[in-house]
Amino acid sequence: MKDWVNSIKLRLPMRIDAHQHFWNHDPVRHAWIDDSMSRIRRDFSPGDLAPLLHELAIDGTIAVQADETMEETSFLLGLAQKNDFIKAVVGWVDFNQGDIHETLASLKSHTKLAGFRCIMQGKPDELYLRNAAFIQKLKLLKALDFSYDLLVYHDQMGSLLHFVEKLPENRLILDHIGKPDIKSGNIKEWKDHIRILAQHPGIYCKISGMITEAKYHDWNYDQLIPYMETVAEYFGMDRICFGSDWPVCLVAGNYKQVYDVVDRFSMQLSTEEKRKLFGLNAKDFYKC
Repeated sequence: MKDWVNSIKLRLPMRIDAHQHFWNHDPVRHAWIDDSMSRIRRDFSPGDLAPLLHELAIDGTIAVQADETMEETSFLLGLAQKNDFIKAVVGWVDFNQGDIHETLASLKSHTKLAGFRCIMQGKPDELYLRNAAFIQKLKLLKALDFSYDLLVYHDQMGSLLHFVEKLPENRLILDHIGKPDIKSGNIKEWKDHIRILAQHPGIYCKISGMITEAKYHDWNYDQLIPYMETVAEYFGMDRICFGSDWPVCLVAGNYKQVYDVVDRFSMQLSTEEKRKLFGLNAKDFYKC
């Protein structure tokens, strides 16, 4: 009987959380954790996350950088080497360095390093989104089969549209559905931008980070469903992924609450579509 159960598990698609973080808290490096987020001013390790994944039968995660240093990338890769449930790492690298191609090529030896992210949210357009030299260097990622995570606030989405036009062949994924202004309910402009962005065939979208864009202690499912319906409609069921944004999500709700929001939304989907949302699409995008 036990062997039969194990064989069934092996045939089921892997369930993946496409976006989570680890850190050893440092008040300087993590200064973005302000007083309103004091709940996450501590260390978060794989040991903290593993029981939460087990409870919800999630097989693996994508660990994403939270600090813009090479030490952060090494830190995450070290954790991935020791913890099999970390299926891939989205690290950071300095694209301004002169020998970036050599650096990227050398990083290919890390089999769990899937791609990179820079903290574009809230930064001047000239630093990333309209920086021709930066964009040119991102084109190197395609030849080396690395992906790139897009992290912006909703009021940067217009600039993001121009940005992705310059990267037609790159594998890109939008974090946190573009951080819409859920607090105010101003959805129209964000929705228009999502419609245009989704026309880029190489871009996926993470259904993640929603409850922290709502009012931390006053959100509900009805407020969030229009945003999930929008990305599902425009990106389609082959390009959306569930992500918890743990432990950042803890400022507004626990892991299971985040999961339950997306799981409730998925009740309208077919079995195959649910499998795509909760793992197959992330596996396809990050090649893990």
